[in-house]
Amino acid sequence: MMDYKLEHICSYTGRGASAPELIGTLPEGTRVNFYNKGGEITGPRIRGKLRDAGGDWVTLRADGVALLDARLTFETDDGALILVTYPGIADFGEGGHDKFLRGDIPEAVPLRISPRFFTRHPDYVWLTRLHCLGIGEYRPAARTASYDVYAVR
Repeated sequence: MMDYKLEHICSYTGRGASAPELIGTLPEGTRVNFYNKGGEITGPRIRGKLRDAGGDWVTLRADGVALLDARLTFETDDGALILVTYPGIADFGEGGHDKFLRGDIPEAVPLRISPRFFTRHPDYVWLTRLHCLGIGEYRPAARTASYDVYAVR
């Protein structure tokens, strides 16, 4: 077994701008857009806010698993801008596809992501060298998605 460790980089919570935008059911699944309306970033390596832009472009499969495609911008307390992109999954559970369409969404939906960071700011360029994973949850009533992000070292 290879030696590795996880290093906590940051935690963040994004707020949804409004109700999700339902594009509709297509051959590959139901397309839904979740737009970002800011949020907070805390942690040992990054602190700041999520800018009011970006979001998650989601494909909800028939089995209740949603494929995430997210684009966000972090703004650190010292003014750096960091583009964050990630694929991931959200699991709405058994029958989750049909329940979602009826508005019957679980209180908390587990999220798993693989974020990548892009910046030229000299204090944060180290982020571009990382492979990270994020563990989180979506709370539809609050319109929030919260994550803990770790670098695999």
